[in-house]
Amino acid sequence: MHPFPISETSPVEHAAPLPGRADCVVIGGGVIGVSAALFLARKGQQVVLLEKGRIAGEQSSRNWGWVRVQGRDPAEIPVMLEARRHWWELTSKLDTDIGLRQSGVLYLAETPADLARYEGWMPQARSFALDTRLIGPDEVAGLLPGAARAWAGGLWTPSDMRAEPFLAVPALARLAAQEGAAIAEGCAVRALDIEAGRIAGVVTEKGRVRAPAVILAAGAWSSLLLRRHGISIPQLSVRATVARTAPLASVFEGGAADSRLAFRRRLDGGYTIAPDAFHELFIGPDAFRALCWYLPQIRKDPLGTRYRPAAPHLYPDAWTTPRHWSADAESPFERMRVLSPAPNRAWVKRLARRMQDTFPALGPVPIAQAWAGMIDTMPDTLPVVDRAAALPGLIIATGMSGHGFGIGPAFGRIAADLALAGDPGHDLTRFCLSRFARGRPLVPAADL
Repeated sequence: MHPFPISETSPVEHAAPLPGRADCVVIGGGVIGVSAALFLARKGQQVVLLEKGRIAGEQSSRNWGWVRVQGRDPAEIPVMLEARRHWWELTSKLDTDIGLRQSGVLYLAETPADLARYEGWMPQARSFALDTRLIGPDEVAGLLPGAARAWAGGLWTPSDMRAEPFLAVPALARLAAQEGAAIAEGCAVRALDIEAGRIAGVVTEKGRVRAPAVILAAGAWSSLLLRRHGISIPQLSVRATVARTAPLASVFEGGAADSRLAFRRRLDGGYTIAPDAFHELFIGPDAFRALCWYLPQIRKDPLGTRYRPAAPHLYPDAWTTPRHWSADAESPFERMRVLSPAPNRAWVKRLARRMQDTFPALGPVPIAQAWAGMIDTMPDTLPVVDRAAALPGLIIATGMSGHGFGIGPAFGRIAADLALAGDPGHDLTRFCLSRFARGRPLVPAADL
């Protein structure tokens, strides 16, 4: 098992030789790409997964570890219900305990307005027969008996789950390799190979792989590769800071959040803690290109994002990162194998204080580790999961907007079936690439 966070100095676990041909190439070793490779292998396909750095090195191991249906957009709910089934089935086949527990998710309402907003989501819960319900202050106090704060109520889904991302995704990759997927870490895809206007494979730093289908699941790097081939999506990446505490007495076994703090019980006896609605955007060329798409989101929550004047060197949207490069030369993907942003240390201290203030009996909350990740987001906070009409044979699965870990196995399965020209099994209209066509109104996700 790799130490966390995973970096480019972490040992290479997968070094499959590059085949000359495959049925499908998957770009990106996060939860979506790994799941797609697994389901393709299960269908008897010769699949190659290529990761420029390390499996789960970026956001797929750095997220909160919530596996939730609660609060999602109606279009995501059936996909998420499928994902929960996959998590249960896959976990029994993994070689390690990934901490998958059905311990519930609780959204805490600080005001009657918050409670009314949660109540507005309840028709979705009822239409899908979820076990979600609104609860009052007394029941919240029963779930969080040591809390020093009083809440107006909450939204509670007992069947939602949690898991340890830095354990889960590498374990899924080992399962995929065991079931026949060829996985190569440290192998960047420099460009798509295109012949007669359609996908013919990929060009990597180690040579070409011929394939009639390619799944792009490269997270924060997806937009950069797409732009090189004339496909533009308004995808941006924001930095999110997260920390884990040392082992603490149990104050809640699931995941909970209010406007000040999100916390989730960990397998090691500590808590993963994070600010619920605070992100940082490093401004670069893509931020300017996509500004018109994000204006409604900025107006709705002007203080939810802090803006930084420039991305660090080699980041996907850094001013100095090339937008055009030769497939025969070093690409931006080789120059930064693992995107590992530094956490916001001031926020780490603030999170520890907020955890202690919420649960005074814990005493001073020791921080064992802090990290950050770059969340690939879209202006409507819904992903793109679609075939690229402009490049037949290319399937895009990106922009998970912080929702990707829990729903990952299902979107991986969907991407696999799209690559095989099969039935995705769900209505993907809300995730289509064409929703960003000029002049089309964008409908924000109805998520909480």
